[in-house]
Amino acid sequence: MSAMIRLLVLVMCVALVPSPASAQLDQLLKGFGIGQQSSLSDSKVSAGLKEALQVATEKSVSLTGRPDGYFSNAAIKILMPEKLQTVESGLRMVGYGPQVDDFVLSMNRAAEQAAPAAQKIFTDAITSMTFDDAKKILSGGNTSATEFFKEKTTDQLTSEFRPVVDKTMSQVGVTRQYQALMSRFDAIPFARSQAFDIDGYVVGKALDGLFHVMGEQETLIRTNPAARTTSLLKEVFSGK
Repeated sequence: MSAMIRLLVLVMCVALVPSPASAQLDQLLKGFGIGQQSSLSDSKVSAGLKEALQVATEKSVSLTGRPDGYFSNAAIKILMPEKLQTVESGLRMVGYGPQVDDFVLSMNRAAEQAAPAAQKIFTDAITSMTFDDAKKILSGGNTSATEFFKEKTTDQLTSEFRPVVDKTMSQVGVTRQYQALMSRFDAIPFARSQAFDIDGYVVGKALDGLFHVMGEQETLIRTNPAARTTSLLKEVFSGK
C-alpha cells in the first residue's frame, strides 16, 4: 500500500478516534503499517497528509488561475464548442478568422479568472472528508482523490464559477464578441446559427480543465518525490 494511501486512511482515523483512545489509535496505526516504522508523531503525519492534498489543490488553482493557464495548455484550452464548429468554419471562410481567435482567447481568459474561486471550496472538502470517503479513495488509483473532489465539489464550484464567468465574459467582451460572430454568421447566405449557452459552456470547460490539472498534480505527489515541495511533505513521506 503506498504511503499516500496509508496516510490518507490515517488522517481519517485520527479525526474519528478520540485522543484519549490511544490503544485504539495504536492498533489502527499498526494495521496500516504506519507509526511503528517511523519516529514521526501522529499529529505530524496527519498534518503531512492534509498538506499533500492542500499542495495539490493550490498548485492546480495556481496553474490554471493565471494568464495563459488555460489558453497555453493544449490539454485544457477552451476551443469553440462542437455545436458551433459549423459557425466557426463559415466565419473563417469569409474572413472572420481573427475575430474567432479573439473570441476563443476571451473564453480562456474568463476561465483563468474564475479558477481562484475554487481554492476555498477544495480546502473545505479536505477538512470535511469522512472515513467512507477515505475507503473510496483507498480503492482507487493515482487520481482517486481528484475524483472525490470532482464528485463532492462540482455543484458548488459551478455555482461559484458561474457569476465570475458571467462577469468576466462581459468585462472582456466575450458575450459581445459571441453575439457579433453569430450576427455575422447569420448574414452568410443559407447559414443559420443556433441558440447556445456560451457562459455555461465556459464554466463546464473551466471545471474540466481544473480537474485535469489536479489529477496530474495528485499523481505527481503520489509517485514523484520531487513534487513534495515542502519540508513537512518530504519528512512525512520519506519516513513511511
